[in-house]
Amino acid sequence: MGIRPGYKQTEIGVIPEDWKIDYIGNHCSITTGKRNTQDSEVNGVYPFFVRSQVVEHINSYSFDGEAVLTAGDGVGTGKVFHYINGRFDLHQRVYCLRDFSNAVDGYYFFLFFKHRFFARIQQFTAKTSVDSVRLEMISKMPIALPPRDEQIAISKALSGIDSLITSLEKLIEKKKLIKQGVMQELLTGKRRLPGFSGEWETKRLGDLFSLQYGKPMKESDRVESGVIPVYGSNGVVGYTFTELTSCPTIIVGRKGAAGSVHHSPTGCWPIDTTFYIEFDDYTESLFYYYLLQCAGLDRIKSDSAVPGLNRADAYALMITVPSKEERIQIAEILLSIDQEITYLTNSLDKHKLLKQAMMQELLTGRIRLI
Repeated sequence: MGIRPGYKQTEIGVIPEDWKIDYIGNHCSITTGKRNTQDSEVNGVYPFFVRSQVVEHINSYSFDGEAVLTAGDGVGTGKVFHYINGRFDLHQRVYCLRDFSNAVDGYYFFLFFKHRFFARIQQFTAKTSVDSVRLEMISKMPIALPPRDEQIAISKALSGIDSLITSLEKLIEKKKLIKQGVMQELLTGKRRLPGFSGEWETKRLGDLFSLQYGKPMKESDRVESGVIPVYGSNGVVGYTFTELTSCPTIIVGRKGAAGSVHHSPTGCWPIDTTFYIEFDDYTESLFYYYLLQCAGLDRIKSDSAVPGLNRADAYALMITVPSKEERIQIAEILLSIDQEITYLTNSLDKHKLLKQAMMQELLTGRIRLI
């Protein structure tokens, strides 16, 4: 397929004819910090950029202005990026790109660099991971430079969806904290629902449930087109066409993520790293799923190289439960919160995919904003 009119082939791909290609080092200064990780201060007033996506704090600053930061080594190499316009400090193995030329909008630079840099540094290693970044990997990286007003338009479009994504992430975290608070109150009886006042009954877990052992499944029996979820101790590990349970099921981690608790509203296949509990009633299964999450099963697992949960220890755990009517109402309240979190999470995932698509189109000029 030929190149469409108005576009040209370059070392970074097909871009509009009026876009330029140049090296990053010609449009910014590149330096590193002088601080160490232990210099961070919990209540510091300035951002402190280390080799992590998490921004720490410090009470001093060495830089003031617009900059793009990336880790020079560590587990986040090629995947950690920050943009700032203000006072900050940084770790000695964090690169700081600043003092941008008049030909570059700083936020456009951040977007382009973040979008392309990992693929760039992978060219210098035969491994799938990158141990460290050398200065020339950055300075000699080609960058596509649209006219500056188009860079600004691209920045505004993508910063808008970035803000929406950040807002959704914060809202999801807030809802999760609310859920934890509601669970602690409702599942311990600290807060009673209107119309309920009777005493809760304390029983051994083994008097309420039978923990059945999950069964192994051949790897070949897990197929992408399957509709039955396969559960391990960490949650869903694949899909199949055969179900071990045919009703609402609680899955409890037995090995590895021992004590973890998962819920399948319909039939599933729990593998041999799990226990499972079957229920005839969906709402009942939901209540006990939430209750077991708070019961502390993970605290009675063995402290060994591969943590395990002993069935006798789990059976001995004492749990307190209300009447069935109260159980139903508690389950419905917690389910409504979960459904809201799921809705927000799905919306977040869609906006992240939209952002990736927008970046691919806007940062190559396939879609022009000006």
